[in-house]
Amino acid sequence: MKKQVSKKITGFTITEILVALAIVAIMSTVIAINFLGKTEEAKFTRVKGDLTNLQSALMSYYNDNGFFPTTDQGLNALVRRPTQDPVPNNYQKGGYISGGGVVNDPWGKPYQYISPGIENDYDLFSMGKDGRPGGQGEFQDISVWNMNAINFNAENQ
Repeated sequence: MKKQVSKKITGFTITEILVALAIVAIMSTVIAINFLGKTEEAKFTRVKGDLTNLQSALMSYYNDNGFFPTTDQGLNALVRRPTQDPVPNNYQKGGYISGGGVVNDPWGKPYQYISPGIENDYDLFSMGKDGRPGGQGEFQDISVWNMNAINFNAENQ
């Protein structure tokens, strides 16, 4: 006579699975709420750093040559010596930006450069998250002339 083997099948009940999913959903929501705004804040902080670095490179260019690159020469004049007038006579060997080129803003759009600027020797700015002139909050333009006056956290709370 063969012995009958009883197999006991165990597993999670549907209630236990639903409770676990609810806990995961609640934790995910809390984490998303705490970190969602931090992404935009980090992008804003990066814009400020990029603009400061570009401004420093522009000042070095000016100190070496006595003028800023023109709008047509653009920020690429900080990477490669311009060949169109005005051609800089004291261009720094290797350019004024390390790393091989001018980076885009955190939203993937090129930084804007105008020289001579509207109110200053030059204007250097990002058009913000929406990529369009103007805007408010996270959509506002961020320039070297207003970046220290902008408080991203206060405007977006």
